[in-house]
Amino acid sequence: MAEAVYILCALTSAACATLLLRAWRRTRGKLLLYSGLCFAVFTLNNVLLFADLVLIPTMDLSLARTGTSLMGAGVLLFGLIWDVS
Repeated sequence: MAEAVYILCALTSAACATLLLRAWRRTRGKLLLYSGLCFAVFTLNNVLLFADLVLIPTMDLSLARTGTSLMGAGVLLFGLIWDVS
């Protein structure tokens, strides 16, 4: 059951990233771009989580997962700080 949850989380993040980046293409709002990129990195994080816990349980991918989480939050934080318009 946990495997299904991991896959659904990755698909949800990918759907959010797709919708946000499509909206950014239409309107060119900077915050939409940063949010879309953030969710794209979170999608990668969820795929790494699935790989770490289900596909390759003998390997430890926790450092890569933590790095992608930090990168995704960093992208959004950068967008929130520097987007003053």
